[in-house]
Amino acid sequence: MVNNIPPSVHGSQEKMRPSLARTVTPREVWAWAMYDFANSGYTTVVITAIFNAYFVSVVAGNQPWATFAWTTALAVSYAAIMFTAPVIGAYADAYAAKKKLLALTTIGCVIFTALLALAGPGSLWLAIVLIVFSNFFYGSGENLVAAFLPELARGRSLGKVSGWGWSLGYVGGLVSLGACLAYVSWAQGQGQQAAGFVPVTMLITAVLFAISSLPTFLFLKERAVPQPHLRGLNLMQESFARLGQTLKHARNYRDLRRFLICTVFYQAGIQAVITLAAIYAQQAMHFTTQQTLLLIFVVNITAAIGAFLFGHLQDRIGHIPTIALTLIGWIAMIGLAWAAQGPTLFWAAANLAGICMGSSQSAGRALVGLLSPATRRAEFFGLWGLAVKLSSILGPLTYGAVSWISQGDHRLAMLITGSYFVAGLAILAGVNVRRGRRAALQSKL
Repeated sequence: MVNNIPPSVHGSQEKMRPSLARTVTPREVWAWAMYDFANSGYTTVVITAIFNAYFVSVVAGNQPWATFAWTTALAVSYAAIMFTAPVIGAYADAYAAKKKLLALTTIGCVIFTALLALAGPGSLWLAIVLIVFSNFFYGSGENLVAAFLPELARGRSLGKVSGWGWSLGYVGGLVSLGACLAYVSWAQGQGQQAAGFVPVTMLITAVLFAISSLPTFLFLKERAVPQPHLRGLNLMQESFARLGQTLKHARNYRDLRRFLICTVFYQAGIQAVITLAAIYAQQAMHFTTQQTLLLIFVVNITAAIGAFLFGHLQDRIGHIPTIALTLIGWIAMIGLAWAAQGPTLFWAAANLAGICMGSSQSAGRALVGLLSPATRRAEFFGLWGLAVKLSSILGPLTYGAVSWISQGDHRLAMLITGSYFVAGLAILAGVNVRRGRRAALQSKL
């Protein structure tokens, strides 16, 4: 297979091999990373840049409750993922079905993203239902694809390989956003309004997601083997029973458990920034829509660079020091954003957020893989997904509550959000990677 590759590409692949597990090829890792490329278009276009503003201004008609309706719809989808992720992970481990389930979640997200094209003025409940289902399938697939990571990378290279995927994901977000913005610019030039061109961007995003994910299903292998089944139980009962066994033995994984708690806190800060950065830019910094979109473009670029570089750094200096460094960067970013009175300092804060965003999320994913027992990887990544989705509810709601109580003081809301990074840094100090890795390797589950 490698013999058919041009010499220049062959050389770069040979450099990758020391980071990969024994039977893994560079093409397979690329295929895995392409899923990050594919699904990032959904979050960038639907959640961050285009459909969220369209929902508030067009679908909900700029009503006072419009933003609350949007965040509530997301909260419902995240809650659904929280309750189903561990069970889906348990089933995937028991039946070696990560790839099959990933295909189902991908089809679901693509279909419901395309159906968002039906959302328009007066279709509030349709839009809410579609966003709940599309985001549910997106988040469930995100957990499943992460569970492949420990099968692809050597233990000492988990951070590096995770960084490859995360950085490629930000590139995918830029591609999808760029394609949509090109169409929007053309449509506006033709005199179309948002109700005419935003639905088409949903179709563009769905198609790019479907096409870009094809390498994953063509080349990524399911290396897990089915686990012994529990007698006398149906599929759902067995999944819950296996989850119960994991929770019962949770004391053997105290470092993983502590890191998952840490994840809830620092990810709450990250999710607040991701969800509300555009609002902060417009409300506190008085950015125009064009300035905000440019900001999103640049931050995605710095996030891709951060994920790639910190992935290499993580394998050199260790998982905990790397994550601690990114959390210190997040705290500094909050301070800069709070103090910024003009665009220069805010641009510096935004780019620092981009660097920390890609690196902290990539590093966290790699550490979960390192601390997870080999036979329960999908299940433990389901627990990781539960922690991330809980933070996706907690962080934005905290920001919104503070802003509401303070009568629109977004600077105070941003400052309070920074406390989540401080708490995460404090909890992280108690995680012992060597002890946690030893517990994972000695697992009897």
